[in-house]
Amino acid sequence: MLRLACFALSLATPLAAADLPPPLDPDDFPRHPAAEVKLGQLLFYDPILSGSRTVSCATCHHPRFATGDGVSLGIGDGGTGLGPDRVADPDNPPEQRIPRNAPGLFNLGHPGVTVLFHDGRIEVDETRPGGLRTPLGQDMVAGFDSLLSAQTMFPVLSPDEMAGHYTENDVAQLVRQGRLTGPDGAWETIAARVAGIPEYAAMFAEAYPEIAAGQPIDFTDISDAIAAFMNFEWRATDSAFDAALRDESPLTGAAAEGMELFYGDAGCADCHAGPLMTDNAFHAMGAPQIGPGKAARFESHQQDTGRMRVTGAADDAYAFRTPMLRNVTRTGPWGHAGAHSDLRAFLRNHADPATALDRYDDAPTLPRLENIAPDDWALDNPAERAAIAAAARPGRLLDANDLDALLAFLESLTDPASLTGRLGIPEHVPSGLAIER
Repeated sequence: MLRLACFALSLATPLAAADLPPPLDPDDFPRHPAAEVKLGQLLFYDPILSGSRTVSCATCHHPRFATGDGVSLGIGDGGTGLGPDRVADPDNPPEQRIPRNAPGLFNLGHPGVTVLFHDGRIEVDETRPGGLRTPLGQDMVAGFDSLLSAQTMFPVLSPDEMAGHYTENDVAQLVRQGRLTGPDGAWETIAARVAGIPEYAAMFAEAYPEIAAGQPIDFTDISDAIAAFMNFEWRATDSAFDAALRDESPLTGAAAEGMELFYGDAGCADCHAGPLMTDNAFHAMGAPQIGPGKAARFESHQQDTGRMRVTGAADDAYAFRTPMLRNVTRTGPWGHAGAHSDLRAFLRNHADPATALDRYDDAPTLPRLENIAPDDWALDNPAERAAIAAAARPGRLLDANDLDALLAFLESLTDPASLTGRLGIPEHVPSGLAIER
């Protein structure tokens, strides 16, 4: 196969304005009342939403770790601690690691985001009731304010993430029985927990007039509030790159060279396109597969075929969603399974996907789990490696200078205000449960 080898890449002509995306406009993001955002902040950090009341959204998406968890594959239910220090709870150990890396949360509220999760199993689809396609199919209810709102309510159904396993708690039992939506389903059970806390009841009434008028608190109200908070807290539009797009302050030096490579011969913008730096599409990029893989409970394998798990199409094998890139230098480990802890190594391999596995020499960041085999993260199946490589698209080779320039450009995508957050971690949550800091 003929490859495009680009050593010491250079451009014959500098970038034109037409080669760059328009600025990311803060006014394009939804606006939410302060009462709704504050309510969402408390719910985001409150373990009341998890089956065993021990895990919150922030467990795997914490501002200390740039809205991720700082590890390749995290520990949800059955763990104690935060980030790389999180370990198995000896009284309730996890059954496995979470199969995929926890992605960052920056700019997810933008209406230009049309797919979520690494495999896009939740996406905008105007032909479906409620305008969304999700794993629940016809059981998916209407009432979610946005795609992001719908996404927030799926981790609470995952045994490995927030629900817990089998008979551990009432939510886990309902998930095990397949009782997810409708009266007495898992979502409604969680909503009843929240509604039963007077402080939350008062805050919902303040945020939503229909609830103040007597409508009961529904799980869609919970998810709408969390989405409003995430949209407000982690909107990232003020990086050095954004300033350059607004003609306020041009990039210089290595960052400018990296921008020319990114939007020129390196071809990064083929996928990382537009103001959000994503095409909302799926590509097979030869990313190493580590960990338990994405499998149903009745399956026994460690593979993750990505988008193919959603569509069933062979052409989608090992393809994963193009992520947005604001704050990307802070959101490692990188890849759908977090196999790369070194961004430079990730870029080198990502640029030439079809040969990436042959060059993989990075190391995942994984807390040890005493109750799970020490090599549970490894996958060295020759047939699987060959299949991943065969599905990967052709690429380009980058030399050390190219990598230096691209890393400098990616650093220019850092937005300090979004990393810090606008509301921060609350002092307490209405449930009275402990907040992970």
